[in-house]
This record gives sequence, C-alpha cells and structure tokens, in this order.
Amino acid sequence: MADLLEQAKAVKTASRALAMASAAVRDAFLLGAASALEAHGAQILAANAEDLAQHGASLTDAARDRLTLTQARVQSMASGLRQVAALPDPLGEVVDGWRRPNGLDVRRVRVPLGVVGIIYENRPNVTSDAAGLCIKSGNCAYLRGSSTAQGTNAAIVSLLRRVAVEVGLPEACVALVEDTSHEAAARFMGLSGYLDCLIPRGGPALIASMREHATVPTILDGDGNCHLYVCENANLAMALDLIENGKTQRPGVCNATETLLVHSSRAEAFLSGMAERLKGVELRGCPRTCAIIERAIPASDEDYATEFGALILSVKVVDSIDEAIDHIAAYSTGHSEAICTDSVHFANYFVRSVDAAAVLVNASTRFVDGEQLGLGAEIGISTQKLHARGPMGLRELTTAKWIITGQGQVRT
Repeated sequence: MADLLEQAKAVKTASRALAMASAAVRDAFLLGAASALEAHGAQILAANAEDLAQHGASLTDAARDRLTLTQARVQSMASGLRQVAALPDPLGEVVDGWRRPNGLDVRRVRVPLGVVGIIYENRPNVTSDAAGLCIKSGNCAYLRGSSTAQGTNAAIVSLLRRVAVEVGLPEACVALVEDTSHEAAARFMGLSGYLDCLIPRGGPALIASMREHATVPTILDGDGNCHLYVCENANLAMALDLIENGKTQRPGVCNATETLLVHSSRAEAFLSGMAERLKGVELRGCPRTCAIIERAIPASDEDYATEFGALILSVKVVDSIDEAIDHIAAYSTGHSEAICTDSVHFANYFVRSVDAAAVLVNASTRFVDGEQLGLGAEIGISTQKLHARGPMGLRELTTAKWIITGQGQVRT
C-alpha cells in the first residue's frame, strides 16, 4: 500500500505540471508516442506473446482476442494517437459566457479533471488510447491493467514515460500500477484525494468490485447488450449487411450486436436468408424463430439478457415496433440500439423511445466507437447519464471552471 500511495502522490504532483503544459507539448507527446510504438513494435509484440503464453489458455476466445496484439493493432494504436493529436485542444475552450447587469463577466472554461484512473481487463491497446486521450486533455493517466496483460502494458507504459520526459513532461504523467492483485485493485479504487475520476473497463465482476470499493467519482464503461430491430418496411438486403457486420466483424467487443428483433411480417422472408448468411453463428430464438430456422435452439430469458461476446445471436420475432422497444427496455444495458427501416416515422419514433447512450438508424452498432465517430481514440463508452454518456473522448475528460472578472464590484 505504501508503494501505491507513493506512486499516487507522484502522479498527483505531475498533474499540476501537466495542466500547465501547452497544447504543442501535449501534441508532441502524442506524436512521439506514436513513433515510439511503431519503432518498438517488436518489443511490444514480444511482451504480448509472453502474456499470451502464460495466460492465453485460461481465457475465453473473446478475452484472448482482446489480449492479443498484432502488428496491425500496434499500428492502429499509433494511428489513434496521431488522430488525437490532430484534434482541437479542448482546454481553454469557452463553454459559454455572459455579462451581468453589474458589469461582471462570467465564463465557463474547459479545464482538466486532474488524475484519471483507468482500471481495465485484457486490452493492452487501452493503455496507449487512454494515455493519449488523458495527456491531450491535460490529465495524468493512472493505469491499472489486468495480470493477464501486465507484461504488455508495462512495455507500452515504459515507452510512453520515456517520450514524456523527452518532450518535457513529468515522467509520472503516465503510470502503471505494478501490483495486479485484487487487494491492490480495491486500494486503487479507494485513492480518494489522488484520483479525480475512475473509469472501470471490464465485466460485471469488475463493476461490482468498483461499486463496493470506489471512493472517488466514477464513469461506468458498461456492458453492451446491443440490439438490431428489422422493421416491417426495412430494406432486407441492408438488414442482412447490418446484422452480419454487427455480429461477426468483431464479436468480442461491447458494440457487437447481440440480439436481432424482426417484425413478424418480414420474419419468413428475412430469417432464412439471415441464417444462411451467418452460418458460423449459433442462433438462439423464440418459438417463431425456431419454426423458421431449423438449426436455431430455443432462447431463454437469460439469453436475451446476455452480452455473449462470441458468435452467438439471440433472435425474437415481434409484432410491432412497440413490442421491439419494450423488449429493448427490458434487456438493454443502455449501450447502443439500432433500427433498420425505410420509414422516417418509425425511425424518429424509435430514436425518441429507446433509452440508450447511442441509437442508430440504418447503421451497424459497430460504429459506436470514438475513432469511428471522429473523436480519435476513446477512453470508453459510458452507459450512465451524468457527466458523460456514450463514447468518451477529449471533452468528456474535462470539467468546467467558472471565471468571473470584475472591476472591483462588491455584493450588497
């Protein structure tokens, strides 16, 4: 605990210096970090291979995919840092402002949160994504990864800290907790006075632990039980493309489509073709689905509530858009929900009625991603409603400072 506290103190001290760093210096860090990832990609991949050799056999296919880095994924990490560097600096942006009748000028200006703690599982690409977004927005990145990815995370953080010093930033502006035990994780969540914000990225067990132990403000990166509803007047060729992409393009991520809802008037025409198109996907359906698709197995309530993170899809035939919306309300985690329809009326009704961080019309749920939506990288996708909701980019990592300027006014 003493080591953790000493590290936390160093990060907190670094946050004050980082908040004063110019945009040019922060961007120099991002560009330098991108080059370092490319130049030392072999070192990172070697560390990742060791992590996979040690832990890969005990992981699910989805978890192993999240842990695995390739040259292409390292290049994507570097590209993400460059994209963030090219984005406008959020700090100092005037959110709004006005002049009071007594002559006081009032402004709200974006400033850093301070120290952002990120606790995450398996995904070493989060290490560079989180550090890049934090530094660009003037925040220190205090990272606690999982034991399965510790070697990879350490290799990445070592490079980032070296680049920080080279551009004139404190080394401690990026830090990694070395102790990966559950006890250390609980202590990390309780670093009140050192962490200004905590973002957990992981499964239900991590979220439950965070709710029990966290003593600092949190932003939940929640589960993604995402749905696609094929409306009664949907373009079925488009719907096939959407469900194939949403389910199979990368099934282990939070914005993959987990449940397909189909209007009964289109079920016969659509589901057989869907089953043929998604040959490698296990289908779990309602009785009407199973009557149409011979290989489908009966779905349970638990199936409809599950984020599979695998090539499994739950399917239900519904009789109206309201039934689809009711099903989503009952089982959704509030992440991303999609409709395929040619009707502007149904599209608008769905958008207004569905309570989720992101609602898509005629687009794959896989687009709910910071980079895809123009934010550069993202630090997570919030499924809560306060402070941040949806993909969390630069602006979501800032807060507002009130600046009041007068000419000697006093209150009477």
